[in-house]
Amino acid sequence: MSKKPYRFHTKPLLLCLFSGLMSGCLGESEGSDGNSHSQGQLLPSGISGLSYQTASTTGTTDANGRFDYYEGETLQFSVGDLLLTTGVPADEMITPLEFFDELRSQLETSPVNSEGLLDHRLTEQALLEDPTLINMTRFLMALNWQDSIQEGEGIEIRQRVIDQLNAALPTLEQGIDFSVGPVTFAAVGLNPSPANILLGKICFYDDIDERCQEPPTQEQIDLAPERPINEEDIDPDTVYREDLISKRDRIVNSRRDLTRFSVEKAEDFLTRELDEITRLFANRYYLDSETASHPATDTAIHSIHVRQIGSTPTLDAMEAVSLRDSEVTIHAYDWQSATVEYFVTGESGGESDLLINFRPQESYRWIKKQLRVIIR
Repeated sequence: MSKKPYRFHTKPLLLCLFSGLMSGCLGESEGSDGNSHSQGQLLPSGISGLSYQTASTTGTTDANGRFDYYEGETLQFSVGDLLLTTGVPADEMITPLEFFDELRSQLETSPVNSEGLLDHRLTEQALLEDPTLINMTRFLMALNWQDSIQEGEGIEIRQRVIDQLNAALPTLEQGIDFSVGPVTFAAVGLNPSPANILLGKICFYDDIDERCQEPPTQEQIDLAPERPINEEDIDPDTVYREDLISKRDRIVNSRRDLTRFSVEKAEDFLTRELDEITRLFANRYYLDSETASHPATDTAIHSIHVRQIGSTPTLDAMEAVSLRDSEVTIHAYDWQSATVEYFVTGESGGESDLLINFRPQESYRWIKKQLRVIIR
């Protein structure tokens, strides 16, 4: 990198399923050394404008948050000269939860949900309480060109914002510490936090916009004449005290701070993105059938298989439960063959839903599929 990242103190898919699942497909090609060259993505909605670096390449995440990498590499992410994270294992889809070693390791452990199945979402939601994660997410959201992020929208960090951030970083008396408590990180008033001081130096408008100018000083306002009461006495070429006060208010009110991007908004943003990743991963897999019908006199053991679009599924783990075990009973399940076996135990007219839960290889996410078994 041409510039040394400005450091802070902190704890330190291929989603081309089929047409229409995503706006673009993440690619893969073969390098001259035989290693697979891939394109990953930062969140489904994307975070654009972040500088990234691996052992083989440097670049900037594009409008969809995409980056290039070779299998086995790790990533460093920065916003301008401000280093965000290093040592992030490159993958087809990553999230800010994977920016931090301690959070990344916890993602591998999934508690049991109310259905009796292992569920990674419970761990994800618990990790959203991590202050470093939330502070960094709030900061990145505050750098978005628009002052709000609607559902389905990503974070767009424009070069104009990065240029101003780089210019302001050396003027900070203290570095930005993402590991402090959320209240301290977002402090305003007489003692604003370094993050808010930095945001206050960034104008999120075109450079010719009046709101990007320095606001009039109190001395300039005091020296300006008051606007005459009578309209005929107003000089169109004179800047009056009231004009300067209005200009100052427009400029000051256009400046951002983290109060617009609350802890709750950051949690909601991350929750939407995490749920979307799970949905996209789940869309790769399907069962032989969504329903099955067997006579009550059927004593055979039946099987249902997990399938993967365009490929043979490779799973790391599997489990299955019957919601009405007295009607349909799970006989066995096998993650290696991606198969669940069951048999009918109820009377005619009965039914049960079989919940088939599995974790694809090299992923911490659990995918749940449902089979309805009807007894006739």
